[in-house]
Amino acid sequence: MFMFVGVCDKFLSHEDETKEFARFLGQVLNAGDVLLLKGDIGAGKSFFARSLIQSLQDTPEDVPSPTFTLVQTYQTRIGEVWHSDLYRLQSIYEVEELGLWEAFESAICLVEWPELIMHEAPETALLLDFQPHETQTGRSVGISACTQSWAARLKGLVC
Repeated sequence: MFMFVGVCDKFLSHEDETKEFARFLGQVLNAGDVLLLKGDIGAGKSFFARSLIQSLQDTPEDVPSPTFTLVQTYQTRIGEVWHSDLYRLQSIYEVEELGLWEAFESAICLVEWPELIMHEAPETALLLDFQPHETQTGRSVGISACTQSWAARLKGLVC
């Protein structure tokens, strides 16, 4: 088992900053990268994912939440992106049926509500924990990873 260690915290005061954060993060992503998007309902996970996916598309298209479809896939200029929502799943075996484990190896994967797979996620995953800010509008994003490679990739870019 591995443990996530904080890389940095990022405060996003409004939607434009969230879009910019997503665009910057999209610049360092590669096939096989997994982003675990954690946070309560309304914390900004889907908005962030939508912004990131659209920033990778030559012609941004509609990016609906995968709450009911469980997985949406997109072709982007840097490869395939899988956007999944595990909120309604009850078992780790349901994740397997989605084909998510295979996607972790070859696609960029954005996983909302990752609690079900936290102990099974790739060691190289990046955890983004979205939290409403206590005293201001906006949200804080705690950025954590298990490997030092993310700290090097993110240095000066988003933190």
